[in-house]
Amino acid sequence: MDVQSQDVAPRPGPGSPTDRVVDVEQAEAALVEHYPRLVRLAYLVLPPALGRSRRVLAAHSLAQRALPRGRASAPVIPAQSAARDGDPGYAYVRLQVVRTALEAGLPLKRRAWPKRSQLPPLLPQVWGLRLFPRPGGADELALDQRLSALSGPARAVYVLRGLEKLPDGDVREVLTEAGVEHVDAALCEADTVPARYTLLDSPEFDPCSLQARPTDLMRRRRHTRAALAAAAALAVCGALVTLPGDGWGPDGAAAPVYAQNPAAEAALDPGRLVKASPAAWKTSGRTDFSVWPARGDLTGDSALLRRALAVWARPGETVRVSATPGTPTGGPSGPPQLLYAGDVDTGRVVILHDGLRIARYAEPRTGTAGAALDFARADGATGAEAAAVVLDRVDGNVRYLTAPWVTKAAERDLSKPGAGLMDLTLTDGITAPLASPATHTGACTTWNVLQLTDASGSSLLSDLGELLPAHLTAGRPTSPKEATGAEALSTWAPFACSLADVRGQGVRSVNTWGFARQLLPDASGSAAWVCTRAETWRGEGTRVLAQFHTPGGLFGAVTAKAGDVPACGRRDPHVLAGVLWKSQAGSWYLLAAGDRNTRFVRATGGVSGSAQGNLLAVPTTQGAQAGLEGTLEGGRSINGLR
Repeated sequence: MDVQSQDVAPRPGPGSPTDRVVDVEQAEAALVEHYPRLVRLAYLVLPPALGRSRRVLAAHSLAQRALPRGRASAPVIPAQSAARDGDPGYAYVRLQVVRTALEAGLPLKRRAWPKRSQLPPLLPQVWGLRLFPRPGGADELALDQRLSALSGPARAVYVLRGLEKLPDGDVREVLTEAGVEHVDAALCEADTVPARYTLLDSPEFDPCSLQARPTDLMRRRRHTRAALAAAAALAVCGALVTLPGDGWGPDGAAAPVYAQNPAAEAALDPGRLVKASPAAWKTSGRTDFSVWPARGDLTGDSALLRRALAVWARPGETVRVSATPGTPTGGPSGPPQLLYAGDVDTGRVVILHDGLRIARYAEPRTGTAGAALDFARADGATGAEAAAVVLDRVDGNVRYLTAPWVTKAAERDLSKPGAGLMDLTLTDGITAPLASPATHTGACTTWNVLQLTDASGSSLLSDLGELLPAHLTAGRPTSPKEATGAEALSTWAPFACSLADVRGQGVRSVNTWGFARQLLPDASGSAAWVCTRAETWRGEGTRVLAQFHTPGGLFGAVTAKAGDVPACGRRDPHVLAGVLWKSQAGSWYLLAAGDRNTRFVRATGGVSGSAQGNLLAVPTTQGAQAGLEGTLEGGRSINGLR
């Protein structure tokens, strides 16, 4: 078959000088020498849904079955490490490991015999023990969550790049040899995970350095009778699955179960859900989701909780799944914490927390058709960031579940600081519905936000179309304050509608900072310069806006936008921005402003002019193109935000 892509070299024909042959002894020598690396490779490519213990055994099994039965042709892809460079035995064994690990992730077909790699390994086996790698840190956990959301081929791309140090051309060859049809799609999908390849060498992903735990203990002496009972139950369940109707009814909208493993079943057991004590938040020094009690009128409904957990682990084709950018959507690694289960408006809602994410499951009160599953990152959330979760949205309104320490809730229009507060009823931590700006279309005239009060003070939160509202602050980036004071509200008011620019971006917090005020030419009053910075839960994807507000205007104008820059942030609390402005007398000016640490501003390009200090006003013409340069205290240069 001809290879169409120009990035892939054609395979040598049979009998060509580059077509190498591997015998059993050569492959065995490579397998023995590089066994730990090959097992790690298999462990990382295998589907995470198998559970850590089963992945360990399956990885060893696949590596041990990688030997050829006789003499075999080796692929032309050499290893990249000097210790394995040019070793056809290692290249052959590695290809077999990748191929069988990818096959293990394929779903079983009803009318086809399963492949050997899709079945539980006969050997090696360890009876009475669960084996799993040593736990890593938060970075390894986050990477494992990201990899679990990838397809098998994309995981293989990431691992071959990071563990084997293969360039993309060689990765294409390996995946093509392994039988992957859509190699380009796998390469693109793998690009969505940050290249933190050094973490792949962590003990978290080492299936040769293991911890052991017992599987049963007290029930072991009754093993025989339990096995017979389990076999009988399996036969009955198998008969039920083949009957027409709902099959595994309690799982609702979840996809069918293709494989079972104890770890996954434990995470999906509603009886093992974590429930914080109702008084835990009163004595704990923490103000995060871990001390939220389970609330709602359906926290004891095992059937509902089972459906929510099952859909989380394997959502069916009809389930609407959404996630904030950078949020893994894989199943929980252990029993999650229950925050809420109850009837809300026209449906039933379950909210769960696994330490890294908030998951919200919703279904109609009758049946499970139209079920929805939403995810949002919540790692490190504390204080105001862990004060509310969106419970429901209906008819342009949003209802929140608030933290147990919240004593008062109110609604205010951020664009009208003098309009005051409208109190919202709190019932078992649930707010009355308030108008949501997340669904605004057309011209923006108002921006309603949620104000929550607890023993430490008040904070503002804005719905940006996601599970967790964004925390609004005001002030210099190195020391932002809550945006509930009169000065902060006045600063926010002309720029409230700029929040629409960051809807649906996984925003964690938004700070606005009035960094300068400028007297306008032609006695036109004074203008305010504001910098607004939106931080995301994933770290990357920050948005910075420079905005300008003149007297008499209802809302400010955005003069510059930038993404993933340090300007106007904690690490670099400096900003320089400019705008072409027309006075009431009809004259055009280039106006520019920097923060108070700016000592000199100069216009470049199509406009010439400079000024000492942090403000600049230069006459110009309509449509002029100009750049900005500034000098900070200490002599550091700064460019205009763009």
